[in-house]
Amino acid sequence: MSPGVSSSSTFKTRATGALADPQLQAALGMLGEGWIEKRRRVVSLLPEFELLREKAKEVKDHVLENLDTYLERYEAEVTRQGGIVHWASDAAQAREIILKICRDADAKVVTRGKSMVGEEIGVCEALEGAGMRVVETDLGEYIVQLAHEMPSHIVFPALHKTFDQITDLFAEHHSAAEYDGPRETVADVVGEARQVLRQQFFIADVGITGANYLVAETGSSVICTNEGNGDLTSTLARVHIVTAGIERVVPTLDDVALFTRLLGRSATAQEITAYTTFSTGPKREGDLDGPGAYHVVLIDNGRSRVLAGQFREMLRCIRCGACMNHCPVYGAVGGHAYGWIYPGPMGAVLSPLLQGIEKNADLPNACTLNGRCAEVCPVKIPLPTLLKKLRGVQFDARLTSPSSRWMLRVFGALAQRPRLYHLATRLSARVLRFIGGRRGSIARVPFAGGWTEVRDLPKPPARTFFDQWRNERATEEKQR
Repeated sequence: MSPGVSSSSTFKTRATGALADPQLQAALGMLGEGWIEKRRRVVSLLPEFELLREKAKEVKDHVLENLDTYLERYEAEVTRQGGIVHWASDAAQAREIILKICRDADAKVVTRGKSMVGEEIGVCEALEGAGMRVVETDLGEYIVQLAHEMPSHIVFPALHKTFDQITDLFAEHHSAAEYDGPRETVADVVGEARQVLRQQFFIADVGITGANYLVAETGSSVICTNEGNGDLTSTLARVHIVTAGIERVVPTLDDVALFTRLLGRSATAQEITAYTTFSTGPKREGDLDGPGAYHVVLIDNGRSRVLAGQFREMLRCIRCGACMNHCPVYGAVGGHAYGWIYPGPMGAVLSPLLQGIEKNADLPNACTLNGRCAEVCPVKIPLPTLLKKLRGVQFDARLTSPSSRWMLRVFGALAQRPRLYHLATRLSARVLRFIGGRRGSIARVPFAGGWTEVRDLPKPPARTFFDQWRNERATEEKQR
């Protein structure tokens, strides 16, 4: 769960290892066509889904255009409700703020609900380094905490784990006094985690959650969960800390209703998540439960820089994970291959923007540009376009290899000369057809062996696509 890159290796070497890991490949099988079909079905039940996507895009763009205004309004409402807002310019400042709040509360045990921004700033490592015990309460996060690993998915953190691996972890870390029941079914494992974690909620001094939305109208923070652990984390501890990126603010409660209709369908193929929890300040007189103190840590950590540049659209992301669930690259190598906490297409854009493209040089190229991510994104982020822009930034900064730069220049020269381009494609197709021969497929492409390292390339048709289109068009003209 490191806040930095998981290792000094590159995406290519991590991906190679992932492809050779049979247990990981078995675990990744859950993101097959079955899950995609479930999402498609639940989306089809909402005829206005596409209209909601467009509306959500408009709301997000409006907020980003007026982010300072909405953040100030949110801060004023939180203060009016008795809470305290803290501003963190980067991860280090966010950790210091959270550490101070916990020390002032004399915290010994801290419970934490799932929060990607918490992973981003490395809050768990900071608290543990200060001598506090941090307990992850989301089942997936709890599993990867026991395994001392980063999450591999922003919605399903332990997606990379098989059932047997999880039961082995529980057997290693849970004593007979905590749990002595069976571990034969998924229900058994969930029941075991519930039993072991239950007492932690009651002894925790501080509870930390993320926020799916920050409501400027009311000063509320909103979390959408399926386990109820977020409710217990935010209400039972003496102090509740909300960590959120500055882009998570929305204007009104009506906007929350809009986004929740999109989030559940996109993230978990549900009409709505099981729990949608609103937290608005600390416990008031007469309240039966709630924290005695309520803090919100608003985190920039590079977001203002993104806001001011050509990649602003990435800040519309609502962290649903739909892009990675439909991504063939993510489905083949999993989340850890991306090297940081944000995997898949959204991570291939966001990690270079937040960490620097020099640290993530492979990620903009870890994409087939098939466009599925943009098709399913609930807020219409043009991820393939942003990835291509990042590749342009790499090229301009001379971060690509000399051979790649030479090949791109050659392609650019051809693409600007249509006749020469079509001649080159015709000749290439003929060469590849000759290599394919009677076999009908190509086992190795000259100067591009990587394409055929694990699969054969089909022999191309006798005519290029352009030639076929031109002939069909000429035939249609004659028939008129």
